[in-house]
Amino acid sequence: MGLFSNKKADKDKYLHGFAKTNNSLGKKLKFVTENKKQNKEDFMEQLMVTLIEADIGYQTSEMICDRFFEICQNYYYLFAKDIMNFLGQTFKEIYYKKEDTPIIENENGPTVILMVGVNGSGKTSTCAKLANRYLNDGKKVALVAADTFRAGATQQLQKWADSLNIDCITGKENEDPSSVLVKGCRFAKENNIDILLCDTAGRLQNKVNLMAELEKMNKVLGKEIQGAPHNTWLVLDANTGQNGLSQAELFNEITDLNGIILTKMDGTSKGGIIIAIKNITGLPVRYITVGETVDDIQDFDFDLYLDSIIGELRHAS
Repeated sequence: MGLFSNKKADKDKYLHGFAKTNNSLGKKLKFVTENKKQNKEDFMEQLMVTLIEADIGYQTSEMICDRFFEICQNYYYLFAKDIMNFLGQTFKEIYYKKEDTPIIENENGPTVILMVGVNGSGKTSTCAKLANRYLNDGKKVALVAADTFRAGATQQLQKWADSLNIDCITGKENEDPSSVLVKGCRFAKENNIDILLCDTAGRLQNKVNLMAELEKMNKVLGKEIQGAPHNTWLVLDANTGQNGLSQAELFNEITDLNGIILTKMDGTSKGGIIIAIKNITGLPVRYITVGETVDDIQDFDFDLYLDSIIGELRHAS
């Protein structure tokens, strides 16, 4: 069995998380098809603008339009259902051109998950949400407060741990984060912890310093627990749009990321960033958060995501 049992998210709640993206992208696509049939060249121009406004980005939007044009080149007029089918096919081809890798589980001890990202992305609260999910799945969980530089970060994570009735391994203010990670690993081994979630500092220093800091963290974790960190997940605030894509490219370049968590999806119209991230980095979106409580985290489901964007076109005549 994997880290989580196969629990299907409530569809209505899930789709609600993409309501603003639907307003930005889905309803604009519906608007350009309201005349029921449309000259292909005119539609392509409007499509490009709509995709960019949804934060799919220029490079990925251009790829979508090129592929869209290719697969519908034998059609002079485009009807709403044609657009839905072709666009859905194009999105799927781009998203699935690189298969999502599975989440890694350590079968010989604690599974270590390193959470990285900039300040304000929601790493600390996401740690709590993940911890709650693992607890509900019968796992023994502990948190590590390795963000020793941000004022109040340790206290914030400790408060979450107290509310979940789990342990939180902490250090002193401005202590070397790697030393806190060592303490966390040793605690996990001594107490038969299944999942060790490590919250890290969100500083975006210069690239060289950030690389050195992450390399040190990876080294000490690997020394304490074989194969650790087993999963390194980048937490991105979905509201940052293309800036989030830049963050993903940077972190993916300097550390071994194997997943993305997008936070605050319910508050953004920039959900198109999901397609851009997968296209540019190849990284799978593992989870999305859609609220403030510990229950407001969902497995990312591309099919439901796609339905939230173009689902209304399925009913167009």
